[in-house]
Amino acid sequence: MDFLSLFLIYLCVVLAALLCTCAGRKESFLLRSVSGAAQVASFVIPTQLQRVTQRVLHRLFHTRSCLFVVLHIALQAAVYGEYTWEVFVYCWELQFQLPFLLLPYLLLAGNVSFFVLCSCTNPGVITKSNHASLVKIYAYDGVLFQRGVVCTTCNTEKPARSKHCSFCSTCVHRFDHHCVWVNNCIGAFNAKYFFLYLLTLSAMAATIAVITAAFLIQVVLLSGMMHGSYIDDHGQERAVEILFLIQHLFLTFPRIVFMLGFVILLTLVLGAYCCFNLYLALTNQTSNEWHKSRRCECSHHLTLQPHDRRVVYKNIYSKGAWMNVKEIFRPLTALERKKKT
Repeated sequence: MDFLSLFLIYLCVVLAALLCTCAGRKESFLLRSVSGAAQVASFVIPTQLQRVTQRVLHRLFHTRSCLFVVLHIALQAAVYGEYTWEVFVYCWELQFQLPFLLLPYLLLAGNVSFFVLCSCTNPGVITKSNHASLVKIYAYDGVLFQRGVVCTTCNTEKPARSKHCSFCSTCVHRFDHHCVWVNNCIGAFNAKYFFLYLLTLSAMAATIAVITAAFLIQVVLLSGMMHGSYIDDHGQERAVEILFLIQHLFLTFPRIVFMLGFVILLTLVLGAYCCFNLYLALTNQTSNEWHKSRRCECSHHLTLQPHDRRVVYKNIYSKGAWMNVKEIFRPLTALERKKKT
């Protein structure tokens, strides 16, 4: 198989990985694009096939399913399988430091622990027994959260910062979002596990990317290829260029280069999302509140008051960066709220 064919396959794999990474976000650009493409395709696709497709997509993106959890485990197993089978062995032969090579496994152990905790911990499901105490924890801001709003599904008044999750069919206290990768809502009581899960996942991808890149660079340096030459298709001798070097590595270590491209992409995407979650934690916002404030066109909470008078609305839940982060790891209770007021 020539380099061009392999490179096209590589691009398809990377794009598929990007789609999998972005999947499950309810209002993402990806899903809007898919929806638009579906509307165009509806003119040529038979009605019966459209109904089947809609049922499958609804099952995937609007109901709780273990599919993405299985996909998550499969991708992780594929990456670690390749790392263990080839990269680790080659690096060990090249006398890389053992603690450096074992670091991805240490991060994997932590990541699996936080994944299980995030998946199994009650995020803060609002029930009739705990509703009275949860409604006292946060004040209504009068803009994003109004007093007296009743959830039509649960038939209870929504506490401030809560939201009904259509996946789980329950209202969740301090609702952030529903994560299909852990098959659970992210709320007040498992937000800390989700943040640590995301942090260790980003660190895992970055560490494997660094080790793999270091291995390939070491191979190039030891081979002395950068100082060599090759004969091109016209029979002329040329000095080794970067493109030729990449092609050579691609054809010599195809699986390793595939994995490196995937984990680099993953590091960039997860790193950006991790920074976004850190910003939310430092400002005491949830993803739900951030999106709602943007939809209301109140960037950092600019809003209109009853007399059409524009005033600046401040985030009433923010208590300073340190206290905001502390609240993630130690959620507020009704008793603590009484003491502070």
